[in-house]
Amino acid sequence: MGSRNLCQLKTRLERHFLRNVVKRKFGHSQHCYSKKDENIMNVFDRKAKRLQRDRSTTLPNFEESQYVKEEIGYRTYDRLLDIKREFDVAVDLGCGLGYVSRHIKKDTAKLIYQCEMSEKLLKRAEVSPEVPTHKLVVDEEFLPFKDKSLDVVVSSLSLHWVNDLPGCFKAVQKSLKPDRPFIGSMFGGDTLFELRVSLQLAEQELQGGISPHISPFTDVRDLGNLLNRAGFTMLTIDVDEVKSSYDDMLSLMMDLKGMGENNCVWTRRPMLHRNTIELAEKKYREMYSTEEGLEATFQIVNFIAWSPDPSQPKPLQRGSAKFSLKDIERIDELTKDVKSLEEELDKGLNPKKDK
Repeated sequence: MGSRNLCQLKTRLERHFLRNVVKRKFGHSQHCYSKKDENIMNVFDRKAKRLQRDRSTTLPNFEESQYVKEEIGYRTYDRLLDIKREFDVAVDLGCGLGYVSRHIKKDTAKLIYQCEMSEKLLKRAEVSPEVPTHKLVVDEEFLPFKDKSLDVVVSSLSLHWVNDLPGCFKAVQKSLKPDRPFIGSMFGGDTLFELRVSLQLAEQELQGGISPHISPFTDVRDLGNLLNRAGFTMLTIDVDEVKSSYDDMLSLMMDLKGMGENNCVWTRRPMLHRNTIELAEKKYREMYSTEEGLEATFQIVNFIAWSPDPSQPKPLQRGSAKFSLKDIERIDELTKDVKSLEEELDKGLNPKKDK
C-alpha cells in the first residue's frame, strides 16, 4: 500500500477515534446545524488555539515561518481580483497578519474589517495602504455582523480550526448581501501527510497505539456539501499543493508553531517522548527524504461560493437536454443536423431569401 493511501486510511481511523472520544468526554457541541440528525462535535480547543496564536508572535522565528500563509493569502487576493466589482464592505475572516486584506486596493473595496481571534496577532496585522481598515477581535464561530450587511468575505487558512464549520458558513451566508462572493482557502486532508504517517508509525511501534498529533482536515467533497447546505450557490472548488523542504523534522514542527498551527485537538497528548521523535525522524527520512531535505506537503483547498439571488443562472430541469452524452461519437453528424435545422428555420422566418 502506498504511503499516501496509508495516510488516508489512518486519517479515517483517527477521525473515527476522535468522534468516539469527544462524544464520551464532552457530549454534543452547543452549536448545532439546522438538520436534527447532524450534531457539531467539539473537536478543537478554541481557547488553546487563541493562546497558541498569541504565543507565536513572541517566537524568534515568527516572521520567517509565515511563508505558506503569505503565499496562499496573496493567491486568495488574486482570486478576488477575478471578480470585476467594487465592494463597499469587505471582511477578512481569520486575517492573521492581514495575509489577504493588506493587498486590497481602493478600486476593489471601500472599507475592510480585519477579524482575528488572537488580539496580539491582530495588532501586528498589516492593513491596506489605500482602504480604511478596522480591526475586530472576532471568533469565527460567533460572527457579529448583521444580516445582508457585507459585500464580500475572504478567509485564508483559518477555518480549519473551527468546530462549528456548518454554523460558520451559515453565518457568513446570512451576513452577505444577495449575489455576493465568499472566497477562501483551507488546508486539505493530505496536508502534512508525511509528518502524520511518520508519527503514527513511530507511536504504533513504540507504544502500541496512535494519538492525534495533527488536526483532521476537511475533505474536498465535505467542503462542497457544507457550502451547499449553508445556502451558497455557484460553487467553484479546486486544490493546490505547496511543497517545502526542511533539514529535519523538528525544523518543520518549529515552523508550524511559528505559524500558530500547533495541535489543539482536545484529545492530544501533552508531549511527545524523545524516543518517539527520534523514531519518527528516522521513518520520515526513509520514506520522504529528497535531495533538498525532508519534504512536507501543504494541500490547499480553494473555494468561491455565492450568496443566493434570483438573478443568478439556474440549472436546466432534469431531462430537458436535447442530446445525450452517449451520442458524443456522432458529434459531426449531430452538428450537420443542427445546421440544416437552423437553415430550415431561417428560410421559414425569411421567405424572401428564396426569391
